Order: sequence, then structure tokens, then C-alpha cells
Amino acid sequence: MDAEAAETNAEHGLDAHPADDLAPLDAVIAERDEWKDRALRVAADMENLKRRAETQQNDARAFAIQRFAKDLLGVADNLERALMAAPKDSEGATAGLVTGLELTQKALLQAFDTNGLKRVAPGPGEAFNPHLHQAMIEQPSDTVPGGTVIQTMQSGFELFGRTVRPAMVVVAAKGSGGQAPNPYGAAPASDGQAFDGKA
Repeated sequence: MDAEAAETNAEHGLDAHPADDLAPLDAVIAERDEWKDRALRVAADMENLKRRAETQQNDARAFAIQRFAKDLLGVADNLERALMAAPKDSEGATAGLVTGLELTQKALLQAFDTNGLKRVAPGPGEAFNPHLHQAMIEQPSDTVPGGTVIQTMQSGFELFGRTVRPAMVVVAAKGSGGQAPNPYGAAPASDGQAFDGKA
């Protein structure tokens, strides 16, 4: 009986073992999966290449204007010095000259800002940031806590997050500034221990 069934199957192109029939299909599926995996890898590589090219292009653009921006910082400094030396209560032609200098400085700083060159001028009490600031002097202070800026001597600039020139600052020495008030109203006792004066 089995021999007849095998012969019938052979006549109709059917094998006695169905698993053997699936072998070519399994090979095609495996090949398809391999090509799909290759295509996904190529697509990922192309996406990474595109991102890398964009980053390099942005860096090249930033560095191209960084040198030019550095050269213009001297012009900005000279304008600022001229304005600081200009008489504040001037009249007539001198007043017009001072106004012209102020407008020129404003236009230059606006051009810097438009092109991504940001001014860094920390105010008193702002935390010292070694990436943006350069400590020129460290001195004690009664007004700001230690490790913060007391005064900016020269403004700094950053271009797209990169420091072109650090701000030159005076920094408060460790232990500067008044002590923070005690929220519990504790006062030192005569024996060195604290007691609550509100109790």
C-alpha cells in the first residue's frame, strides 16, 4: 500500500517527505532575509554618512568664520574703549560723534549675534565657568560668594557653542560673601553650642 502511495505521489510530483519539499523554500527565505539585512545595513550606513557630512560641513563653516570673527573682536574692543573714554555730557559735534560710535557698536554687535557670535559678559554673582571665563584676579569679596564673578574686565565671545575668546573676570576667593542666614533663628550660646532663640 505504501509503495502504491509513493508511486502516486511521485507521479503527481509530490514527495513522500513534505519537509524535503520545503528545503528550496527555506533557502529562498534565508536568502531574502540576508538581502534584507544587507539593505538595512546600507541604509543605516548612508544615514550615518549623511549626518557625518552635515556635521563636517557645519564645523567647516563655523571654523571659516571663526578666524574672521576673532579679527573683528579687536575692532569691537576699540569701539568699546572709545565709548568709555568719550565725554558723557558732550554737546554739538562731539555728541554726534559719540552717538555715531554707539550706533556703530550696536550694529557690529547685532551683526555678531546674527552670525552666531554671542557675547559673554558675566555679571556679579554669576558662577565662574572655566569653559567661558578666564580668571585674571582672585580676591575676597563681601558682596558675592566664593567661586563667583565679581567683575568682568573684558567681554568674551562664543561661536556656535565654542569659545572664541574667554571673558576675563575677577573671581571671589573661597570663603567670600556673608554667611547665609540661619532659617531657625539659632544663635550661638556662650558655651559654643547653638540654642533656638525663638523657643
